[in-house]
Amino acid sequence: MAWFFANDAITTEYYTISGEDASHIARSLRMKVGEELTLCTPDGRRHECEITLVARDEVTVRIKSSTVCEQEPDVKVSLYIALMKGDKIDDVVQKAVELGAYEVTPFLSARCISRPDEKSMAKKRARWQKIADNAASQSRRGIIPRVNPCIHLRDIPEAVKNTDKSVVFYECGVRKLREIIGSEESSIALITGAEGGFEQEEIDLLSDSGIEVATLGKRILRAQTAPIAGLCAAMLLTGNLE
Repeated sequence: MAWFFANDAITTEYYTISGEDASHIARSLRMKVGEELTLCTPDGRRHECEITLVARDEVTVRIKSSTVCEQEPDVKVSLYIALMKGDKIDDVVQKAVELGAYEVTPFLSARCISRPDEKSMAKKRARWQKIADNAASQSRRGIIPRVNPCIHLRDIPEAVKNTDKSVVFYECGVRKLREIIGSEESSIALITGAEGGFEQEEIDLLSDSGIEVATLGKRILRAQTAPIAGLCAAMLLTGNLE
C-alpha cells in the first residue's frame, strides 16, 4: 500500500493531500478514487485511508481507521556525522533513516576535508532531507527524520546534554558499546568522524563533557561505514533490530 506523511495530526474524517505528494499520487502512481493508502502523522499514528477525490493538485481521502504506528523504534537515536567528501553522506542518510534514526546532524570537525560555504551547505541539506523523506516512505517509517543544520563539533556537548546516553566512536577507544548502552535508554546520540578521524583534543573535549568514548571493533571503518555500524549496534542492543 502507498505510504505518505501528513504535516499535522488528523482529527477529522477527511483529509486533503497537496503539493508533491498529491502530484505523485495522481500522476506517477495514477491512483484512482476508491483506492487505499496509508497516512502517518507527527503524533505517531497511522491512518488507513480511501481516496475520495483526485484533482489536479489535491487528493482528498477519507479516514477509515487509525492506530498507533508500530514501525517506530522505542528509542530515539540522534546521529551526528562529520562532513565527508563528495556524496558519501547521501547513502548514510538513506540507510540511517531505513534503520530507524530519529534525526541526523552533520557537523564540522578539524579533519573534515569537505568545507562547503553557506549556500552550498543549504543545497546539500535540502538534498539530504529529500533523501530522508524518500527513505522514510520506502521503509514505512512513522515519521520523517529531520536532517538538521550543520553545526561545529564544539557545539555537540550542548546539543546532546539532555540525551540519556551519548557516544563518540574513536579508533583508539577501548569501551565496547554493549558496556554503555542497554535496553532502558529512551534517547541516544552517536557521533562519528570524517575520513581523517578525530584529533585527540576533540575527543578530550567531548569526553570532558560526559560523552562516552567507544570502539566499533578492531578494524578501522570508513567514515560512511561507521555511523551505520554504530546505529545497527545501538538498535540491536536496545531491542529494536529483532
